[in-house]
Amino acid sequence: MTTHTPQTTAAGEGLLYVDGTLRGASASHEVLSPATGQSVGRVAWASESDAADALDAAQRALLDWDGLGGEGRAKWMDVLREQIVTAEVALREAVVAETGKTWEQSEEDYQLLVDSLEFYAEAARKLAPEPLADRAGTHTHQLRKVPIGVAVAFVAWNFPLLNIGYKLGPAMAAGSPIVIKPSARTPLAASVVARLCAQAQLPAGVVNFIWGDDVVIGDALSASETPALITLIGSTATARHVMKTAATSVKRFSFELGGNAPVIVLPDADLDTAADTIAGMKFGNAGQICVTPNRVLVHESIAEVLTEKLRERADNIRVGFGEAGTVDMGPLIDAAAASRVLGLVRAAVDDGARIVTGGDVAANAPTDCYLQPTVLADVTGSMSISKDEIFGPVIAIQTFSSTEDAIARANATDAGLSAFVFGRDPFEVARCVDQLQFGEVHVNGVKYAIELPHGGMKQSGVGCDCSIFALDDYLVTKRVSRPIVNIESKDL
Repeated sequence: MTTHTPQTTAAGEGLLYVDGTLRGASASHEVLSPATGQSVGRVAWASESDAADALDAAQRALLDWDGLGGEGRAKWMDVLREQIVTAEVALREAVVAETGKTWEQSEEDYQLLVDSLEFYAEAARKLAPEPLADRAGTHTHQLRKVPIGVAVAFVAWNFPLLNIGYKLGPAMAAGSPIVIKPSARTPLAASVVARLCAQAQLPAGVVNFIWGDDVVIGDALSASETPALITLIGSTATARHVMKTAATSVKRFSFELGGNAPVIVLPDADLDTAADTIAGMKFGNAGQICVTPNRVLVHESIAEVLTEKLRERADNIRVGFGEAGTVDMGPLIDAAAASRVLGLVRAAVDDGARIVTGGDVAANAPTDCYLQPTVLADVTGSMSISKDEIFGPVIAIQTFSSTEDAIARANATDAGLSAFVFGRDPFEVARCVDQLQFGEVHVNGVKYAIELPHGGMKQSGVGCDCSIFALDDYLVTKRVSRPIVNIESKDL
């Protein structure tokens, strides 16, 4: 295996990318690594004036960018993708530096950005007007898909590149100029993408990157009347704030929000498959994944065996920060996040849950951001750890006696993003799939890819990320109707 030593510094200061130009700002911001507590770089810190400039640039770019057509935009997407491919190491090093995730886990982050540009470039080439029949036979009609206008994207810190890809690909394909605001916690990888946009010499204003205070810059972008679409990957609370702030004009929203994903493990499930999937998602990226299993509902007849399998997998996780191949799980994004997760664990124990393994800060860790992989048993639905999204490396196990009970408890949440079912009996699995109120249900495993739609129900969002359906958020339908002229019947 090729080793890779994590970088502890980033080269130069990350610059804003506005109107086709890299530029500084009147202030700068230091980025600290949760893995080491050390500075890993600085970025220019945008002002409200910078936000306004980015929106103006995007608005000016709209007509010309749309005018290139799908093929013309796809060619520019290919150019940018080539730049990104050549910068893989720099991009992944930035992700590792600002998040502390392992080198191996940074690959998915990077690859989804590449996949998005490739997938949506192909989709752009297929955009074409469609005919619509006229019942009276007096007119011809054509439906055209045109860009909605300027898009503003707020992207989360847990996957700095993947989340950019989810927004950048469909926006460019649709012809909607975009202003992307990454999280203030993770601007470094985005600053590399911004530099690559400049190197690709994209048309001015088509893509803009700014970062700054999450509230100040976020509110400046949301409150503007310029954006036609605001898209967000984040929490439900943040989405409510954005919608309220954005009510200065009629806008479209596309939100991928928090999850409280249930896992139903039926009595005939393959327990090794279930344990591998649950542990992989809970300890990958330190559990900081919005679709990761939050409530593990296990049939009482197999609970003891599955709990032991999960304990074994948790105890084999290597926690830390180091060369590729030496670490399985890095830190949480900051000490406050780690403290919050530990608070949920301790509250659950106070309410009667049992720590099977873990439950504390990782030993000999360089910062307080590292937690032990944790398994809790005897959890109930009334505990806070069952009601709140954990967003950390904690498996919380509940037991059930009937499938009806499991489904009812799984649905007892305002969230509706992802759910998981493990079992062999097709009838019982089908009951779960049909009745679970979630935007996606994974059976006997998990699969995500750029071509698969990703979105939630209830308070987990509106709209869609990934797949051809994501384009719908960035496009509107224009109808063109013309009368049919019968030349023979006209008076000449």
